[in-house]
Amino acid sequence: MPSFQPPVRDMAFVLDEIAGLADIARLPGCEEATDDLVGAVLAEAGRFGAGVLAPLNPVGDRQGCRLEHGKVTTPAGFADAYRRFVEGGWNAVPFDPEWGGQGLPWAVATAVQEIWHAANMSFGLVPMLTQGAIEALSQHGSDDLKRTYLPKLVEGVWTGTMNLTEPQAGSDVGALRTKAVPDGDNWRITGQKIFITSGDHDMAENIVHLVLARTPGAPVGVRGISLFVVPKHLPNPDGSPGALNDVACIKLEEKLGIHGSPTCVMAFGDNGGALGTLVGAENKGMALMFTMMNAARLAVGLEGVAQAERAYQKARAYAGERVQNGVTIIHHPDVRRMLMTMKALTEAARALAYFVAGQTDRARRHPDADERRGAQGTVDLLTPVVKAWCTDIGIHVADTAIQVFGGMGFIEETGVTQHLRDARIAAIYEGTNGIQAMDLVSRKLIRDDGAEFRRLVATMKSLDGALSEAAEAPFPALRRRLGEAIAAAESAGRFILAGHAADTSLAGAVGAPFLELVGIATGGWLTATAALAARRRLAAGDADTAFLAAKIATAGFYADAILVRAGGLQAQVEAGSANVMALAEEHF
Repeated sequence: MPSFQPPVRDMAFVLDEIAGLADIARLPGCEEATDDLVGAVLAEAGRFGAGVLAPLNPVGDRQGCRLEHGKVTTPAGFADAYRRFVEGGWNAVPFDPEWGGQGLPWAVATAVQEIWHAANMSFGLVPMLTQGAIEALSQHGSDDLKRTYLPKLVEGVWTGTMNLTEPQAGSDVGALRTKAVPDGDNWRITGQKIFITSGDHDMAENIVHLVLARTPGAPVGVRGISLFVVPKHLPNPDGSPGALNDVACIKLEEKLGIHGSPTCVMAFGDNGGALGTLVGAENKGMALMFTMMNAARLAVGLEGVAQAERAYQKARAYAGERVQNGVTIIHHPDVRRMLMTMKALTEAARALAYFVAGQTDRARRHPDADERRGAQGTVDLLTPVVKAWCTDIGIHVADTAIQVFGGMGFIEETGVTQHLRDARIAAIYEGTNGIQAMDLVSRKLIRDDGAEFRRLVATMKSLDGALSEAAEAPFPALRRRLGEAIAAAESAGRFILAGHAADTSLAGAVGAPFLELVGIATGGWLTATAALAARRRLAAGDADTAFLAAKIATAGFYADAILVRAGGLQAQVEAGSANVMALAEEHF
């Protein structure tokens, strides 16, 4: 099969036209993010991803990780690749220069991170979790914690983890039993955590665990959870890793995919208690951990984009080579339909992920407080959509790639099955997609009585004027279909707001179709925005005519094949919960 080709041309286009790179570069601290610099960063990241990480992807899938004598060994080549990753400064791209970061915009870091996940998702999980730990400590850590941990985490020589889930407490985090008992200035942590990504490995000199635990006398449920930093090696006064802490990986999970990533069962305190440091105030741990979780949710959504891109590339190449009935199968209309669906969904998902990343930069750096609040409101509203809709797309596109291959797609040697197996976890990570749907409805739509959602709808509707000025195909149909999809989302939102108080099952029953509807509408809005930008560039004489024409054609397909699904999803939402809840338990 052909090697991975990072889609840097589309990434640069989306950064410019969707994320708004030119505006971001005018924000305080982002002045160096010029087109030339960002282009060079993407090109070099693409070379590292394609040349170093992608060849290790099948190696990790075949070999997996090993746990021997309490130590985890990653697949051949992973540790050396991570060393080169750190030496190249890739871990530091978006972080504060005060701690050794490069200070580039989050939108640029998002594009770079897509390359890691597309090239080798198992590898990309290591810096992804480290990124979340840096976010949590940057916002909530004491000065001492920041000085001790942030330089090493930002550089990447230490990596981070997130420890929430326990055997008896999955999504019900409030049921956790891990304990933290005071011991001088520190705490002794005892308990067990499961599903810990990169909980132990041989790629970094230290691993920094962020652990949720209960302190003595803490309230029950999520109100009684605190957050602790628990390192694998206790730091020496000079910042070097010192003695081993009372932390161990006691099992590696056997998984459907991401075999190159160690998913660990972690034991804390089997020999007297692991030493940890409290982050923030007692009993505020869940709120603090959401900083890490929300960063991870956006990154997991990007995993969906990345696996979709990788699967699409393989399917496109195979369709251009495989001969059936005297022609390559890319000439067959049904294969064209599958490829166009894969392309349209992948590009829409990328646009949504980069758009939210651009809003993150505005929320953090814009000098006007109202602008910051507005951008943060958009980020909060769309985070569950990025996480769930983009990961569902990753699974769907990877599955469709197997269908394009036909029987050969079911054979492991073609390598296309790995993308479906790897993509499947992303819909479960960081709160399942059903939880994301309930978050969108309950915490985002209902909590402010739809104010932020109405603002998003108004923003999407404002594109209609520009679309009305484009009289040539496919713009009239795109305008009509997009208007219908936005209206469907708006109507479904109003239905939920009007009915949720009287129907306690409504959010759970209709949250998933509502989230998909919002994803399709916002994806359509951004696809239309991209098509208008491509039209404008063509009119200005841009020489990249094939790429720009493809953008416009893909938007036309999205209108006719994807946006038309909005009406059915609206009907599903507005049917309410009655039929979802109709059967008695014994009738299932």
